[in-house]
Amino acid sequence: MEASSKRQTAHIISHTHWDREWYLPYEKHHVRLVQLVDALLDKLDSGTEFKSFFLDGQTIILEDYLQVRPENLERLQKYITEGRLLIGPWYILQDAFLTSGEANVRNMQIGHQDSKRYGEPAKIGYFPDTFGLVGQTPQLMQQSGITNAFFGRGVKPTGFNNTVSDGGYESSFSELVWEGPDGSKVLGILFANWYSNGNEVPVDEAEAKLFWERKLSDVEKFASTSELLFMNGCDHQPVQLDLPEAIETAKKLYPDIDFVHSNFPDYLKAVEGEMDLDNLSSVKGELRSQRTDGWGTLVNTASARVYLKQMNQEGQVMLEKLAEPLATFAQVLGKEYPHHLFTYAWKTLMQNHPHDSICGCSVDEVHREMVTRFDKSRHVTETIVDDSKLAIASAVNTSGFAKYGEDVLPFVVMNMTGWSRTGTVSIVLDAARLYLREGFTLEETSRRMKELDLSGRVLVDEQGNVLAYTMEDLGLQFGYDLPDDMFRQPYMCRRVKLTFQSEEVPALGLRSYAWIRRTDALPLAVDSLLQGDRVMENKSLKVEIKDDGSFTLIDKNSGKTYLDLGVYENTGDIGNEYMYMQPVNEQALTTKGLKANISVLEDTSYRASVEIKHDWEIPASADDLLDEEQRALVYYPERKAQRSSRTVILKLRTVISLERGGKGVHIETTIDNLAKDHRVRALFPTDINNTVHHVDSMFEIPERDIEPAAEWSNPSNTQHQQAFVDMSDDNAGLTVANFGLNEYEVLRDGRNTIAITLLRSVGELGDWGLFPTPEAQCLGEHTVRMELIPHNGNGMTSGAYAEAYQFQIPWTVCQTDVHEGVIAPVYTPFEWENKELAFSSLKMNQETGDMLLRWYNMSQKKTDLTFNSSIPQQHFYKTTILEEASQPISSKEAGALSLEIGPCEIVTVGIRR
Repeated sequence: MEASSKRQTAHIISHTHWDREWYLPYEKHHVRLVQLVDALLDKLDSGTEFKSFFLDGQTIILEDYLQVRPENLERLQKYITEGRLLIGPWYILQDAFLTSGEANVRNMQIGHQDSKRYGEPAKIGYFPDTFGLVGQTPQLMQQSGITNAFFGRGVKPTGFNNTVSDGGYESSFSELVWEGPDGSKVLGILFANWYSNGNEVPVDEAEAKLFWERKLSDVEKFASTSELLFMNGCDHQPVQLDLPEAIETAKKLYPDIDFVHSNFPDYLKAVEGEMDLDNLSSVKGELRSQRTDGWGTLVNTASARVYLKQMNQEGQVMLEKLAEPLATFAQVLGKEYPHHLFTYAWKTLMQNHPHDSICGCSVDEVHREMVTRFDKSRHVTETIVDDSKLAIASAVNTSGFAKYGEDVLPFVVMNMTGWSRTGTVSIVLDAARLYLREGFTLEETSRRMKELDLSGRVLVDEQGNVLAYTMEDLGLQFGYDLPDDMFRQPYMCRRVKLTFQSEEVPALGLRSYAWIRRTDALPLAVDSLLQGDRVMENKSLKVEIKDDGSFTLIDKNSGKTYLDLGVYENTGDIGNEYMYMQPVNEQALTTKGLKANISVLEDTSYRASVEIKHDWEIPASADDLLDEEQRALVYYPERKAQRSSRTVILKLRTVISLERGGKGVHIETTIDNLAKDHRVRALFPTDINNTVHHVDSMFEIPERDIEPAAEWSNPSNTQHQQAFVDMSDDNAGLTVANFGLNEYEVLRDGRNTIAITLLRSVGELGDWGLFPTPEAQCLGEHTVRMELIPHNGNGMTSGAYAEAYQFQIPWTVCQTDVHEGVIAPVYTPFEWENKELAFSSLKMNQETGDMLLRWYNMSQKKTDLTFNSSIPQQHFYKTTILEEASQPISSKEAGALSLEIGPCEIVTVGIRR
């Protein structure tokens, strides 16, 4: 097969790939950005020979520049309007696997919103340096009105003269067809020669001749048409101001080729007008560089600086799974929806989502600033949550608790997941308050609070059923109110913490409780879940703990027994923030056979917990050769360093918990890390015989092979996950859920062991030079959480995947008082039932005021959504992730709809009120 014989056009596109922070802290890159845009604007002012510039697909560049140069707004606006500066469609260029589906949707939404303040966003699916791409990207692009994806990683270019398997992740050409799991297709443009293949074009004829001979040959090897793409720019690359002169030189040297200063829309139009789809390679699903040697995938950024991933997951969950749905309900009740705060919180969070940021592969200063941004976004989000839940609780009818007298403390438990929920809940209540404005001395106030009688109380639900619970007296506490109409109001109070099992709280709903004084009822006596200090059991699961802290899990429903769970593995790591490298011939250390200190931590009616402590002697670091190899820039797979003979104690504290109504076993591990250059993983052998497994990704649960491709030579086959990884066969399965632990591996050990990376410690950035990162050693204390969920072999229909998603989302609780209200004590505004659909989000549209709900089909088959709403509404409609175009949905009765959902479809339903 040969490229087209038509007269060739060399499309030279000016751009810069702008990592906001990476090998320099943000502000140092920021200064260089201001200098770049200043020079660019001056060049555009000088005439029209320099035709256009692509601002890297991210509108945050405009924000960053105008923060320092607000006086240049009109100049920017002029060239954006004229089409000489192309902006958007994203707010930032995010990592694909380490950011949630909803974060990617908000990224596209905000990028479009910001672009439209100046003009129109470029409809370019731009992923120049993303570390692999998720399978749902084609559908997300199509729903954004984008029919293409430009990317540099994930597919191996082979050249059209090579033999290619179109069923693999290779492409004969730079152009290919990329299909998502739902069938959505986009034109893929692979930067086969990277996004800098037209960088620094010479003006001098002799230099230009050598340059273009090489560059034209490189591009022609992969181009399927006569339209040749040259990217004039690279990472933080200044504008090539003499490009018009360089193009004139090229025209003189090659009169048979049309050299044009082009842009992406013109290039796409030319390619689409000439290409033959039948000749192009097709790839489907995830692009993870599956058909490479495995040494350059950058996959181990998933475990670099795990603390960042945990903070990110907390921030994402709080915004999309708590604040947005709670604020939506509060808006229905009359409270204003804080669009402006959401935009600010999302933008602040997303500033941590570029690949060099969230991947943890920058210098230490960058990641210190990230922690501050995570905190800033979370503080705004917590305020939205607190205000919204208070408005909701104030609307709940708690008057039914009035019959228990005046000494009643009602509260509301809210479940913001998409499934009904039962589980252990804790709430801190103010049993009594005395405001300082009431005139009591601090001594008198403190005495009254300390003398408060907390005896004779029971916990009841909305029907008056007495529930088993535990109470912890938190004693005298200081607090304050910040009223909307008066000065701050400080008070002293007596606080208690109640913990109990809340049952069957409806999806996106709530249930009411009260702590009351009632002498005629005693707390329920419920059998313990413990059998001695080593065995826990509920109606579905049994856990048996061994002397070394590992345990056996018996799934009483499927009859499957899982052995040797919870062993820890430790290996050296002489790699870097990008990639893991185990020292050659090193044998992994494990806690198997290492005697642990085991004791009962909790024995209540609703939960049993066992504490397991290890003092584990491991090497203190790599040996001195690693420092020499790092300084010499030895490529990490070629390093010979080993682990030090000096040792330190790695302290592990594991808490294994089983709830009375629990579907899984909770594991919380605290690591006191004193070692460097190493990795810690938790091992969960499944003994399930299968060649594939499933994993949670963005709006999808893809199937992945356990055995890598023949080209894969890296001994490690670690991969990305979001909420969980699952190993199943037709009869049984084990889902391992995690919170912010994005790296796993299914070991080829004969047992299909699921290995979850808990901590990875390295001392350098890696890549193109020596950038020491001592803080990436992650010394100190780290706590991680997981849940093991056994099931019958089908994670969807068994509810195991739903349980794993719920594991991500905390309960929301709110103390209130006795009052009338418009919301019933047990309430949800929505009802639906479908085991194939995963609920993703509930929010308000800023322009229309409409309510938007989103689900995605976890299965590869069609399914039906039957949905009912008790919220007064005019009509339902189906829309895209941009919430723009709408397709009315007919309903036979008010508040009800039935909708067919395609395989792996992401569906957004609007409710207009």
